[in-house]
Amino acid sequence: MGAAILVVDDSVSIRQSVRFILEQSGYTVFEAADGEEGLKRLSEQKVQLVITDVNMPNMDGLTMVKKIRETDGIKFVPILVLTTESQGSVVEEGKKAGATGWIVKPFNNEKLLETIKKVMP
Repeated sequence: MGAAILVVDDSVSIRQSVRFILEQSGYTVFEAADGEEGLKRLSEQKVQLVITDVNMPNMDGLTMVKKIRETDGIKFVPILVLTTESQGSVVEEGKKAGATGWIVKPFNNEKLLETIKKVMP
């Protein structure tokens, strides 16, 4: 069983696509539909990486990133933002919130896996 990764996205198809790619590469994958559910999953399950979208209902991805960075026990978990947002201001906001890396959708499988390998502990 490989490293555990939490995928947080309100799009079921994106979560399923990322899950498929990651499981084919030997990772264990957990899912959440928004930032609130993501934080709940992090309180229940130890993961080595979080992949999150930005725009989601209930709690957006950048708010979740900030809360992760403020929480003992998970504040050093690498966080990749996987989103359609490519504006410099949004990317800068993500960096300030504590995102480790940024991938713009649509993404290719190789780039996703390569980026994960770079940021995983």
